[in-house]
Amino acid sequence: MSAFRTLDQVEVAGRRVLVRLDLNVPMKDGRVTDATRIERAAPTVKELADKGAKVVVVSHYGRPKGKPDPTMSLKPLVDPLSAAVGRPVAFAEDCIGPAAAGAVGGLADGGVALLENLRFHAGEESNDPGFAAALAELCDLYVSDAFSAAHRAHASIDGVARLRPAYAGRLMQTELDALGRALESPTRPVAAVVGGAKVSTKLDLLGNLVERVDVLAIGGGMANTFLFAQGVEIGASLAERDLADTARAILQKAEAKGCDVLLAIDAVIADKLAPGVATTVVGVDAVPSGAMILDVGPATVAAMSERLATCRTLVWNGPLGAFETAPFDAGTNAVAKAAAELTDQGRLLTVAGGGDTVAALAHAGVLERFSYVSTAGGAFLEWLEGKDLPGVAVLKL
Repeated sequence: MSAFRTLDQVEVAGRRVLVRLDLNVPMKDGRVTDATRIERAAPTVKELADKGAKVVVVSHYGRPKGKPDPTMSLKPLVDPLSAAVGRPVAFAEDCIGPAAAGAVGGLADGGVALLENLRFHAGEESNDPGFAAALAELCDLYVSDAFSAAHRAHASIDGVARLRPAYAGRLMQTELDALGRALESPTRPVAAVVGGAKVSTKLDLLGNLVERVDVLAIGGGMANTFLFAQGVEIGASLAERDLADTARAILQKAEAKGCDVLLAIDAVIADKLAPGVATTVVGVDAVPSGAMILDVGPATVAAMSERLATCRTLVWNGPLGAFETAPFDAGTNAVAKAAAELTDQGRLLTVAGGGDTVAALAHAGVLERFSYVSTAGGAFLEWLEGKDLPGVAVLKL
């Protein structure tokens, strides 16, 4: 990852610091039901406050379509944020204008204020220069700790960062460091595990990875498209048969770049996707016409696990089978545990994220054992696709 500005390069005491977080947390009946994102962002807020900054926290929540919506107010986050940072948090009923200015003006050094939902203004998502300028009026410095929103060129991500000195918060710094070690400057050999239902949603990702990694293991429904493209009879399995030419082109590109693509050599099949359904393990060349491939088989698990043991870096995105429905979680669980074992032994750097990945790794019981797991969905995927993220570009030296 290119060099970027961090909090180690700036004095914040007595200065107003606008901190962009992603506090889009689950809520029910006006109460936060999962404070993980708040807790992960708290160290940056606490560090700035401890150093004497006047900390102004901003975030989006939901999709209020550019106008106030009481059901999407950030006010219920005041108490959880206060608990996470260990100090009182003031609240402003707006994120710009007199209400915001009053809340910021009332902060003492070390004080923290949370401003109302950025998306209550249409100028946020349109990256309106006037809205960005109004946010900039509230601060002397800008800190981004919202990698999960870094793929959006919104006013609080891009616009205000061009009007004030901009720095990465600690969570953003950790994320960028992990991503840099995974693909920008990795220890080789590098492997990628990519799964999911459809090839069509990951064309850019696959096209980028075959140029960057040494081994690409493909699973999930998308792998069926590749098998079909190679002339394998896949029965009634989910596949995008109209993308066979595209799949073959990706395989040809991989071969030209020296990337070894791993597909299933055996599969767990059933007549339907349902809990407790009768299953059979067959070679991928022996799938009956009415059967569905729903997970990789034990021989595939062994082959993928053995190959990972020869690698030093792993990027993981997506499950290898229909993991939400037992017993079709077995393949994902087993390969994930093999990767976790290698990580525990210090033999493999494991970076994962995007889509169902967090849920799949949590289900496998290895979430805490991977080197780094990103909770960012779209931003992580766009990074895997090789795209320049607006929220990261503005932080580069």
